[in-house]
Amino acid sequence: MPGDAESVVAVELDAVDGGVSTTDAGAVRDASGLVALEAEPAAAPILFGERIEMARRFTRDLAEHGETLGLIGPLEPPRLWTRHVLNSAVLAPLIQEGARVGDIGSGAGLPGLVLAIARPDARFVLIEPMERRCDWLRSESYRLGLENVTVLRARAEEAFSAAPLDQVTARAVSALRTLIPLAAPLVRRGGELILLKGARVHDEVEAARKQIARHRLSSIAVIELGAGLVPEATRVFRATVDAAS
Repeated sequence: MPGDAESVVAVELDAVDGGVSTTDAGAVRDASGLVALEAEPAAAPILFGERIEMARRFTRDLAEHGETLGLIGPLEPPRLWTRHVLNSAVLAPLIQEGARVGDIGSGAGLPGLVLAIARPDARFVLIEPMERRCDWLRSESYRLGLENVTVLRARAEEAFSAAPLDQVTARAVSALRTLIPLAAPLVRRGGELILLKGARVHDEVEAARKQIARHRLSSIAVIELGAGLVPEATRVFRATVDAAS
């Protein structure tokens, strides 16, 4: 059952020699090179509903291949569900019905692939400059049977073929003063930025006042999502793009 200690599964990564290893900045592996994947939290079926099996497959695939492909660090599997997958999934209610959504710097598919699983009614353009990561995004989309995903190999400032988008998101990409000039030009007038941020988001908003004004953002808000579902709420910078940037 989700949450039981016995439900922790082992994911095969690079082998280590004999005994228990605490190399890779403290990642604990046994003689078979196994690292523990976090047990599925009780909130996962709530957030993914009937698509929970697809979310489970994605999480297993990311745990198995993520370190080798440079998508996640060696310490991430024991917190993969709560820190990454559910942290991304709580954004799903903010996606507009039928929207075309861009994910800048999609990387491992966080939040892009997670949101594509949770919101099959929306279409997602995953914008990623690194070829190896694009290969992962395409192959994982195929394995999961996601028909609402397009992968665009490009830097955000070169991704104008994706525009105009109804909404743009990003996670762990850069500070708002850098990210807003990259994201706002991709959004249609009246569209939204919904950017996942960390604990210093309010400081980032203050530091980005010039960029907010230059790109004519309005309805600025910092909201917290996932209270009662995830250990730490997800912080989101939300804003409307009022005019052409």
